[in-house]
Amino acid sequence: MLEGIRVIDFSQYLPGPHATLRLVDMGAEVIKVESPQGDPSRASVGINGNGFVFLTQNRNKKSVVLNLKDPIDRKNALNLISEADVVLESFRPGVTDRLGIGYEQAIQVKKDIIYCSLSGYGQTGSMSHLGGHDINYMSISGLLAQLKDEKGRPVQPSTTIADFVGGISASEAILGALVKKLRTGEGSYIDLSITDSLFSLMSNHILIEHATGEQHGISKLNNKYVCYFLYETKDSRFVSLGALEAKFWRNFCTALNKEHWISEHFSLAQPSNPVFNEMKEVFANRTLAEWTQFSHQVDCCLAPVLETGELYNHPFSQERGLIVEKEGIRYTATKYPAIEDYYTASPKFGQHSDQVKEQYERKV
Repeated sequence: MLEGIRVIDFSQYLPGPHATLRLVDMGAEVIKVESPQGDPSRASVGINGNGFVFLTQNRNKKSVVLNLKDPIDRKNALNLISEADVVLESFRPGVTDRLGIGYEQAIQVKKDIIYCSLSGYGQTGSMSHLGGHDINYMSISGLLAQLKDEKGRPVQPSTTIADFVGGISASEAILGALVKKLRTGEGSYIDLSITDSLFSLMSNHILIEHATGEQHGISKLNNKYVCYFLYETKDSRFVSLGALEAKFWRNFCTALNKEHWISEHFSLAQPSNPVFNEMKEVFANRTLAEWTQFSHQVDCCLAPVLETGELYNHPFSQERGLIVEKEGIRYTATKYPAIEDYYTASPKFGQHSDQVKEQYERKV
């Protein structure tokens, strides 16, 4: 879908590389510009000398090494920009200007460039100069306060939600800018804050809190009712029941010969509720495998809570081709490429420097 689109990626770590990974999966050519020290995510624990995050987020890209503090390499960077459609950077505000590759410098060599600055708190405002990480962005957006244990303590997720959502939002904004360029011939400057992107996940919560004072969004979805809850199984695993609609709840109750539960559809998931206690006992009498088989036979919005190691061999993943294994590395798959052997390894450090410079180097 994006064949012929060239992206120059000055970002590192996760959010920016994830944004350009989504673009490369749609067919764009992504040239990753690394400093002489390399993307720091290369140096973390991983495989064959490259960190796990680097391997997952940079497949199918090209690597070029440039020292942006060196005048010659700065000129080379502008040369690359002059032949590109999109630039993405994730430095702190003001850094690209000081390095000579900021938006104003970029439009001097490519008037219709699409230039995306991806940062934690945006390019302007009292917090724009601050450093931050996923956990901070989740905190400021209110999202972390929605993930609490039984004692009301926020729970730190083991996946970096903000980083991924920020990357997804950046790729979405770039795609919108490409459509605008197709229609008008004009480029765009995109100031995208990772924290901004999380506010869209809080849209229901913000409206509901203003209207009712409720801090935790839609009541049906916040661990409150027996029909929408996580239940423990016989083998100390968990299943998710999401039978919000009457037909799904009726199917669930009828299949278990528990018709007396039907009228208790939205009763509270509290110890004082005998139906809730009975449901917990019923779930505790079968294993995860047994409940999984039940969920395939009874249409009631029931699903096993899978661990990471179970994803690859799960029928849904296998049938949809969601995880691809190439040369001993597993990648999450994409539905966009229509060619075989699409998944190539993340580039070696500077692997394409000579090739790219020879191809695109010219006077600005």
